[in-house]
Amino acid sequence: MLKNTAPVLLTLIMVLLLNTANAQNNKTGTWGIATVVLPGDSTHHWGGYVELQARANTLFNQFFYYETKGGISYDIAKNYTALIGTGRYVTYDYNNLDAPPTVKEFRMWEQLTINSFLDRIKIEHRYRAEQRWLNGIYRNRFRYRLNLVVPLNHKKIEAKTFFVSVFDEIFLNNVAPHFERNRFSAAFGYQFDKSLSVQAGWLDQYNYNLTTAGAKNNLAITVMYRINRKNTKPKEHIPTTID
Repeated sequence: MLKNTAPVLLTLIMVLLLNTANAQNNKTGTWGIATVVLPGDSTHHWGGYVELQARANTLFNQFFYYETKGGISYDIAKNYTALIGTGRYVTYDYNNLDAPPTVKEFRMWEQLTINSFLDRIKIEHRYRAEQRWLNGIYRNRFRYRLNLVVPLNHKKIEAKTFFVSVFDEIFLNNVAPHFERNRFSAAFGYQFDKSLSVQAGWLDQYNYNLTTAGAKNNLAITVMYRINRKNTKPKEHIPTTID
């Protein structure tokens, strides 16, 4: 089975190297993400999640960015999930963390996630429309993410499974400059049991606006806990960051 995934993994490694070459910030930051998910299933279509996130300018130092968010989901069909979310985002100047926040953002969004399964390769397409208020100024944003997950020692993501997760996401605006950001991640993960999974890997975020452009390398650590309902058979899931 691993032989069938070799071309995909080779392509992902090539993309990883290209993104590394474009990185312009030699300081490696840190992203910490903790998520609790109540997934929907064939019996209970409604679900939801809550998430906390913190980001640092360097490795585990100069934490300057915090997120608190959550949402309500609905399983339209077996591999189609709609979600409405909201969150609060606070950014500080990492050179002066005692100063007031430089950006306070309130955000709402609507998204559709479509999952498909090609042998042991798990594929996620996510489409999101965001409504944002940054320091009281309203903006729109649109995002698309392609996420691939490949379990290494089992065919499915189940208890005691090692896996590789790679995604790329683009961020677009309805006003110039229309391209705002690209986010690329490559991580290794482990599914401890039917609820708890952990991922750790490299995340590159490239930002662009009319005056500046640059990329930032980060160590990303994600902890996810899935609440499984009793007396129901959970559907096959893709361990993914909700962010």
